[in-house]
Amino acid sequence: MSLPPLVEPGPPLDRDQVARYARHLLIPDVGELGQRRLANARVAVIGAGGLGSPALLYLAAAGIGTIGVVDPDVVEASNLQRQVVHGVSDVGRLKVDSARATLDEVNPLVEVVTHPVRLDSSNALGVLAGYDLVVDGTDNFATRYLVNDACVLLGVPCVWGSIYRFDGQTSVFWGGHGPCYRCLFPVPPPAGSVPSCAEGGVLGLLCAAIGAAQGTEVVKLVTGIGVPLVGRLLVHDALRATWRELAVRPDPECVVCGDAPSITRETGLIDYEEFCGLPGAVTSAPGQELGTVDAQELADLLAARDRGDSDVVLVDVREPGERAIVSIPGAIAVPRAAFDTGEAFAELPFDRPVVLHCRSGVRSATALELLLAAGHPDARHLEGGVLAWVDQVDPSLPTY
Repeated sequence: MSLPPLVEPGPPLDRDQVARYARHLLIPDVGELGQRRLANARVAVIGAGGLGSPALLYLAAAGIGTIGVVDPDVVEASNLQRQVVHGVSDVGRLKVDSARATLDEVNPLVEVVTHPVRLDSSNALGVLAGYDLVVDGTDNFATRYLVNDACVLLGVPCVWGSIYRFDGQTSVFWGGHGPCYRCLFPVPPPAGSVPSCAEGGVLGLLCAAIGAAQGTEVVKLVTGIGVPLVGRLLVHDALRATWRELAVRPDPECVVCGDAPSITRETGLIDYEEFCGLPGAVTSAPGQELGTVDAQELADLLAARDRGDSDVVLVDVREPGERAIVSIPGAIAVPRAAFDTGEAFAELPFDRPVVLHCRSGVRSATALELLLAAGHPDARHLEGGVLAWVDQVDPSLPTY
C-alpha cells in the first residue's frame, strides 16, 4: 500500500537546484514538491561499505538534504572490489571521511554528517535521533538487531539490505506500519553458522543492485510515491537474474514492536553481542570461559612443535577459498560445519592439545564450544584469528 510522504517539503528550489534536479522535476510523481521533500530529508546510512556505498552515492545525487554516515572502520584494499564510494588513495582513511569527500564531489548541496563510531546499546538512540529514516547496510547480526530495535523505539522506518555471494535481499521494516526485522527473524542464527561476506565472498555488482534498491525505497518513502517494501521482502538472485517477492507480516508477539514488547524506551536496548552469542558472551559451560591463545603465543607453540618440544595440533576451521588466500603454516583443515555434524571429532586427537582458528575468531570460538562439549580436555582457539596472525606475526601475508 502507498504511504503519505515522510518529510515535509523544504523551501522553494533555487536556480542551481532546478538545473541540477531537472530530470526529477520532469517526473510528475516527484516534481518540484517531491524534490523539496528530498532536500528537507535527513537520512542516516549505517555502514559505508558494500551496500552503503551505492546508497550514499545515489542519495547524494538525488538531493537528500542531510546524510549521516555511520561507520567506525578505515578503508582497506579488499574493500575496493565493491565499496565504490572509496578509492585507492583512501586506503587507511576513515570510511566516513572518505565517503564525505566523495559525496561532496557528487553533490556539494548536500550536508554530510559523519559518525565515526561503532553503534551499540549505549549510543544508538542518540546517534540516530533526529533522522527521518535509516538505511541499514551492516554486515553482522548484532548490529542489524540493534539498528532495528533502535528504529522501532524512535518510530522511524529502516530500509534494510543483505548480500552474500550472488544473493541479495531488501525490505522496509517499520514497526507500527508493518513488520520489523525481528518479526521476520525473531532469533539470530547460531554464532559462526552463517558466513559473512568477508568469509564467504560477495559479487561486487550485487552490492550495486541491492544498494540502489534501498536508495529507491528511501526516495519513495520521503516523497510518498509508489508502494514501498513495507510488509514485503524482495529477494534477488544475480546468477538467475530474478527478483522474487515474499510477504512478511507483523508478529503480535514481537519483543520490540508486538502487543506487549519487552524492549521499550523505558527498559532500554539490550546487549546485542550476548543476544547473538558472540565471543566474549559465550562460554563452554556455565561459569567456564573459553580458552584462547594470542598470535605470538601460537607462534611460540608452533616453533616448539617444530623442535619436538610440543605436540599441539593447529586446526583451520575456514572454507577452502579462504585458506587459498592465506593460511597459517602447519594447520590442518577441518571445516566449521563438521563440528555441527560431529564429523570433526573423529578427525581430531583427544590426547593432544588443540588450537582452532578462523579468520577473526568468531567461528573458531563456536567450534571450540562444541569440541569442549564433546569432551576434549585441552582445546583453545586463536584470539583474532588469521587476521591477528598476519598483524602480529607475519605481515608479509595477505588479508581478506
